[in-house]
Amino acid sequence: MLFFRQAFFCFGVILLNTLGNIQAQTSLNMELLDRWSEDSLINNTTLVRYSDCFGFVWKGQEYAVAGSTEGTHVFLITDDHTFVPKGFIKGRYSNTAVYHRDYATYQHYLYAVCDEGVSDLQIIDFQYLPDSIHLAAEDSLLFGRVHNIFIDTIQAKLYSCIHRSTVNTQTIDAAMKIFSLANPLQLTELWSGPDDIPEVHDCYVRNGKALLNCGFDGLRVYDFTNTNSPQFLDSKGFYNDQGYNHQGWLTPNGTTYLFADETNGTRIKKCSFNGSIVTIKQLFGTNYQNGSVPHNIMATDTFAFVAYYNEGVRVFDLRYNPPLEIAHYDTYPDDHLFKLNGNWGIYSLLPSKRLLAMDRQYGLFLLDFKRDAFKALAEEESSVLYPNPFQTGELITVRLPYSISTFSWELFDNNGRMIHQGTINDQNYLELQPMLATGIYQLRLTYFNYLNDEIRETLKISAL
Repeated sequence: MLFFRQAFFCFGVILLNTLGNIQAQTSLNMELLDRWSEDSLINNTTLVRYSDCFGFVWKGQEYAVAGSTEGTHVFLITDDHTFVPKGFIKGRYSNTAVYHRDYATYQHYLYAVCDEGVSDLQIIDFQYLPDSIHLAAEDSLLFGRVHNIFIDTIQAKLYSCIHRSTVNTQTIDAAMKIFSLANPLQLTELWSGPDDIPEVHDCYVRNGKALLNCGFDGLRVYDFTNTNSPQFLDSKGFYNDQGYNHQGWLTPNGTTYLFADETNGTRIKKCSFNGSIVTIKQLFGTNYQNGSVPHNIMATDTFAFVAYYNEGVRVFDLRYNPPLEIAHYDTYPDDHLFKLNGNWGIYSLLPSKRLLAMDRQYGLFLLDFKRDAFKALAEEESSVLYPNPFQTGELITVRLPYSISTFSWELFDNNGRMIHQGTINDQNYLELQPMLATGIYQLRLTYFNYLNDEIRETLKISAL
């Protein structure tokens, strides 16, 4: 503890934690908590061992799922931010050629598919966690190679995208198929289509309303509430920055839809959604001028979390128009002309708000992004402090311009005595929890702007 005249000050700041052999990675406003990788996993000359990641909660504990060339790995995520292996299920097709596995959960089952080789649907029972996981069922009759799956838990339906059977693993049976989960261990087919396009690469479905990412055929919206007679609602066959329409995500409030084209240099699309019609409002992204490629997106009403291949995890604030990048962690530190290495998957729905990210070469990451530090909007070129005035012991957040990633700070009382000081790296905010006597204090900030000019700011703080 630090004691000063009539003042006690305790503070907490978030610093970058580097682990393993990835110390060259850059970050802003994100902290690396843990990383899992396994060099013994089979791989080819591209060194790709990992594909998608997923997360779920069981009996109050958080778990991570990681797809590899060999199969499915499940980890307990401890309260002290550590991956603890809890089981492995070998894929039906386990091979160096595997680069795509996908996952979804329903009840106490994890559904796993693969889009290489002679594959099938694996249904993994996790009800005995934290002790063990078990392969409860395997369907190689209805399911062969499948690219992506999505489960509408409200209607208990599984959507299977780019669906192949095991009869001929190279032939696409349907752009998409829908299955009933009335019996979670024995799925029954309900619908197959659309018949006028070759594929549905991925989809997002909520209570029957489905937004379909149809590759080079763009975006479609259907109502599958009545699966026997689906209703076509909308389509976007042509739009700005169009490429291969890959994947999208609907915010919890149901009014904003985000989707990405898996094509070099294309930007993410932020759209309004009224339950039927999608309207593209803004385009945004990172490093698209140099051919970057966004891959998978998840979102809250406020933030978009993007797996951005070579650029790693990127976080955008959706309250800005266009959305503003406020945080990142580069999971792929290498410099490579090929733009499809690196971050493959993102999962942002854990109750703890910790993020999972899967890098194709570097494995599974557990990251921390302090969402509460971004409750208030801030201008790009000025600092903001909140709340102010504050109650003794209340958490104060100071946010600097987004172009700043390193700064120093000093806290002074009203008599000009410095109470404490520090330097922050790799983030543009500071969290303080001071126990101060009632009065006026000054927080002095020093940093260099994008022109390398030294900037000094003084913010007044009122303690009640």
